[in-house]
Amino acid sequence: MVEQAKSWVRENSTLVYFLIAQFIAIGAGAASVLAYAVKLETRVNTMETRGASYTVARMDEMKLAIAKLQQDIQKNEESIKLIREVMTRRLNINP
Repeated sequence: MVEQAKSWVRENSTLVYFLIAQFIAIGAGAASVLAYAVKLETRVNTMETRGASYTVARMDEMKLAIAKLQQDIQKNEESIKLIREVMTRRLNINP
C-alpha cells in the first residue's frame, strides 16, 4: 500500500505540487483577509472610543470657522458697498 502511494506521488508529482501551491495561496489569502479584518476592527474600536463627543467637537470647530468666514464676508461686502458709494459720488453717477 505504501509502495503504491509513493509510486502514485512520483507519477503525479506535478499535480501534487500544484495542490500544495493552491493550499499555500489559499492560506495567504485567508491571512490577508484576517489582517484586513483586524485593521478594520481597530478603526471601528477607535471611532467608538472617541465617540460622538470627538465628532461633535470637530463639528463645533468647523461651525466656528464658518461663522468667522461669514463675518469676514459681511465686512467685505460692507467695505465694497462703501467704496462703490464713494466712487459713484465722485463721478456724479446715479445708479
